[in-house]
Amino acid sequence: MRLEPHDKVLIDGQLVEIGSEIASAFRDGDRLIATTSAGILLVSKSETELVTSCITSSIEAFSALGDVTDGQIRSFYKGFARRLQDDEIFSQIRKANEQNVTDAQAKGRSTTRLVLSESMRRDMIDALLIWNELVTSNTVRETLDHDGWSIESHVAPLGVVGFVFEGRPNVFADATGVLASRNVCVFRIGSDALETAQAIMDLAVTPSLHEAGLPPASVLLLPSKTHAAAWALFSDHRLSLAVARGSGSSVALLGEIARQHGIPASLHGTGGAWMIVSDVEDGERLTNVVQNSLDRKVCNTLNTVVLTTGSIHSLQSVIDGVLRAAHNRNTFAIVHVDAGVASALVNCTVTQELVVKEIEHLDLGTEWEWEDTPEISIVVVDNIDSAIELFNAHSPSFVLSIVSDNETEVDLVWRRSNAPFFGDGMTRWVDGQYALRKPELGLSNWQNGRTFARGGILSGDSIFTVRYRVRQTNSELKR
Repeated sequence: MRLEPHDKVLIDGQLVEIGSEIASAFRDGDRLIATTSAGILLVSKSETELVTSCITSSIEAFSALGDVTDGQIRSFYKGFARRLQDDEIFSQIRKANEQNVTDAQAKGRSTTRLVLSESMRRDMIDALLIWNELVTSNTVRETLDHDGWSIESHVAPLGVVGFVFEGRPNVFADATGVLASRNVCVFRIGSDALETAQAIMDLAVTPSLHEAGLPPASVLLLPSKTHAAAWALFSDHRLSLAVARGSGSSVALLGEIARQHGIPASLHGTGGAWMIVSDVEDGERLTNVVQNSLDRKVCNTLNTVVLTTGSIHSLQSVIDGVLRAAHNRNTFAIVHVDAGVASALVNCTVTQELVVKEIEHLDLGTEWEWEDTPEISIVVVDNIDSAIELFNAHSPSFVLSIVSDNETEVDLVWRRSNAPFFGDGMTRWVDGQYALRKPELGLSNWQNGRTFARGGILSGDSIFTVRYRVRQTNSELKR
């Protein structure tokens, strides 16, 4: 089959030309995926075959997991944790990671989340030991007795879970959490971390699966660096759930692909936490929560502070928190301010370098992707109602904190804000392992709408379906 550049594909009611680049690259057996957000995508025959083979193996592993014992699954988690604790094994994994970091730096890529640090190693081990404790064969959720019969609802495994992760080595501990509820997983990791991921698979995951007597395909890593592998994964209708971690247009695209192929998706959209400051007298409290929300750049890091006119005197405390965070990293800070904050800033005491830039309220949806230099937006509005409206209009509908001594205000913001994660202090609590003592598989904001029948923290034991079982004691039962 040949394609010509002027050939057209129907996308959302519009005929779109394929173009010369895709037409010339297309070969027999390749696939085209039409999307509204990125146009036409080309998936090669080899990538499709790779994904098809992996999911077929995963389905077979999923069937076999129904016969394994709790002890076997616990043995896997213990073995995985033990191998990560082994310094000789971990030194080989770290060597692969160091090479990944060096290569990424040479390409000018961010390495903030790529470095397999000692703290990340400990977090992975802790996560695996948590999963070990959560393994259970008790599936009964509820029993309802009737006259002569009863009905039970049971949680049951969902199937094959597909993950697309950014380049974070610790995602293994998160992804393998699906085994605790007898699901299986196939995942693609960011290209910068593939060699690290392969080393973890070869040296820790695969040996632990074998030792526990679990199907080898219970956990599969796609050995591909191409985006097309992720597109192929999220377009295979045999996938039971598609999970995309990261942010921005790539996650939105993956979600679009999954949904158009009938696959439920758990997506993390734009990150960046917001904080409303109103009617607070304890300046040190405010400084602390700002500082502790800026310890490092991840999705739940403080991104935007909204002051009310009546609390503009608290600007100094906010600035102090930002500067302390910068001081802890031996660097300076960047603040994006509106006209109201800029005029009040001249009266603040600035103890170290602070770069000030202007921002309009319409641009507050920007997530500042900083590496070492803390960067946030600070704006002022007339009152608490305006602050809520600003959050609902421009935030990614993710994390919202309010620092106020007025409980009536706090309750008002809780009721009226469109935030799945809400608090009254630091923003960095939004993490499954930290908050719920369950390693998270992904966080979902409400940027693309509220999630159905679950919270925004997806964990391994929250991936299930429900089966119903009847026990009839009266043989004469009839409708």
